[in-house]
Amino acid sequence: MTHTFYDEMYLANGECRSHYREFTRWLADTPSDLLAQRRREADLLFHRAGITFTLYGDDQGTERLIPFDIIPRSIPASEWRIVERGCIQRVQALNLFLTDIYHDQRILKAGIIPPEQVLANEGYQLAMQGLDLHRNIYSHISGVDLVRDGDGSYYVLEDNLRTPSGVSYMLEDRKMMMRLFPELFAAQRVAPINHYPDMLLDTLKSSSPMENPTVVVLTPGRFNSAYFEHAFLAREMGVELVQGADLFVRDDKVYMRTTAGAKPVDVIYRRLDDAFLDPLAFNPDSMLGVPGLLASYRSGNVVLANAVGTGVADDKSIYPYVDEMIRFYLAEEPILKNVPTWQCRKPKDLSHVLANLPDLVVKETQGSGGYGMLVGPASTKAQIEEFRARLIARPEAYIAQPTLSLSTCPTFVENGIAPRHIDLRPFVLSGRETRLVPGGLTRVALREGSLVVNSSQGGGTKDTWIVGD
Repeated sequence: MTHTFYDEMYLANGECRSHYREFTRWLADTPSDLLAQRRREADLLFHRAGITFTLYGDDQGTERLIPFDIIPRSIPASEWRIVERGCIQRVQALNLFLTDIYHDQRILKAGIIPPEQVLANEGYQLAMQGLDLHRNIYSHISGVDLVRDGDGSYYVLEDNLRTPSGVSYMLEDRKMMMRLFPELFAAQRVAPINHYPDMLLDTLKSSSPMENPTVVVLTPGRFNSAYFEHAFLAREMGVELVQGADLFVRDDKVYMRTTAGAKPVDVIYRRLDDAFLDPLAFNPDSMLGVPGLLASYRSGNVVLANAVGTGVADDKSIYPYVDEMIRFYLAEEPILKNVPTWQCRKPKDLSHVLANLPDLVVKETQGSGGYGMLVGPASTKAQIEEFRARLIARPEAYIAQPTLSLSTCPTFVENGIAPRHIDLRPFVLSGRETRLVPGGLTRVALREGSLVVNSSQGGGTKDTWIVGD
C-alpha cells in the first residue's frame, strides 16, 4: 500500500508554501553549527526547568526529557479559523451529549446511539444522573487530536475530555523559540498563546456560580507522568497546587489545610481520574483522593473540572457517533471529519477488521498514550496474530481505523533535516463561551516512518505557529 503524505512546508513540486517562506529564508541564512548550538541550548534549558514526563515500566529510570524540535509547525490563519470553528462545534456537541445522557437521554431514545454503548460503558457514572451543573458544562478543558491526511484535509483522531495533558509543553515550546530565535518573531506575525493560563483561570472561575471562587489544582503527586504540567499550570495561574491529603470535607464543604487554618475551596481543577477522587464513592483503596468529595460535589458546594463521568464521551467506542451528535444537538454539519471507524463489537465490522489487519490501526476503546494498539503496516506477523487472538476474545473492547497518511513536517534528526509525521492537539476551554488560543501542541514521531507521536512511544514536540496570511 503506497501513501502520499501532505508536507506542511513544501508543495509537491518542491516549492515552499507561502506561510513558510520567511522561515525557509531564515533557515538558509543560518549556519548549521549555530542551529546545532541552539538545539543543545534548548535541551539544557528544558532539563534545568525540569520539563520532563514520567515513562512507566522503563528499567532505565522513569524521568525523560521530551525531545523538542526547533523547526516549527506553521499554519496559516485562514486555515486555523476552520480548525478553530470545528473544534468549538465538536466540544459544544460533546458537552450537550454529556448533559443529555445524565438527564433526559434524548439521543438514546431517538435510537442514534445504542443505549448499552453509553449506560454499560465503564466511563458512565450513575452518581451523575440528574445532577445539574453550572452552565451545563462537563468538559471545561478539552483536547482534540487532529491529523492531516494525504489530501491536506484535517481529521479528528480522538477527543480528550477527562484530564487532557500537554498544554504546558505548548507554552514552554513557544517560550523556548522566542528565547532562542527572537529574530524569527520579528520577521512575521505569529499569533500569541501566552495568555492561555489567564484564559484557563477565567474558565475555571466561571465554572462556579460564586462571585470570586477559590481555585486549586489537584495532582496525584510528583510521581504522576504529568506532574510537571500540574505544577506549571498552578504556578502560571497563581493558585495552590494540592494533593488529596491537603483537602478535607466538613459539612459537605471542601476545605484546604493552610498554615493560617482551614480555607474553603470552590473549584478543583482535578488531574486525577474518577476512580481515585473519593475513596468513599469510588475506589476504596485510593490514597490520592478526598473522602466525602463526591457528596460535596453533588450538594453543589464545589465544582470539579472536568466533571465526574466525562470519560464516557471520549471513549473510542463513542467516537464514531460524534458526527451524529453534532447533527442532533446543533442541527449543523460537522466542520471537521471523523476518521472512518469499524466497531469490532459489530460482527460485520469485526470480520472486515480480521480480514484486513495488516493494513489497519486497531485501538482499545479505553486505551490512551499509544499503548494497547496495533499499527498493522508497522507490525510483524507474530504481533498481528497476537492481536487477532485478542480481537476474537474481546471484540467489544476494540475499534479499528484505516492507516492515515499523517502529514509530515521537516524535523531535525541525527543526520540532518528530514520529514517526520505529526499531529496537533488544540486545547478548547468551555466557560462563559467556548474558545481556544491560536495554536496547540504539535507532537512529532521522531522515528523514521513511525506514525505514533506519543511521548511515551518516543515522540517529541514542536512549537505551533498560526501566522498571518
